[in-house]
Amino acid sequence: MSTAVVVVGGCAVVTAVLKAVGPVALGGRELPLWVTSVIVLLAPALLAALVFSQAFAEGSRLVIGAETAGVIAGGLVAWRTGSIVGCVIVAAVLTAALRAL
Repeated sequence: MSTAVVVVGGCAVVTAVLKAVGPVALGGRELPLWVTSVIVLLAPALLAALVFSQAFAEGSRLVIGAETAGVIAGGLVAWRTGSIVGCVIVAAVLTAALRAL
């Protein structure tokens, strides 16, 4: 067997073990309230970080460009109207218009 096969196999085994530890250790028990309240906040925080990095990052630099304006406009539409379709359309049109300039 080659070294690459051993490394990939080892990574697969370690990943499977790490994913199994939580359910095996906590299976059937209720988590404390403070833990569930923190877990609930993780998804919005991760989504905000992804949006920020896509809107303001270009390689390893932070920039403000057409994508930033599109994200801001789309966010305003989503906030004011609650329409996801409107948010995507406004963000795409504004970004494309600014890139065309």
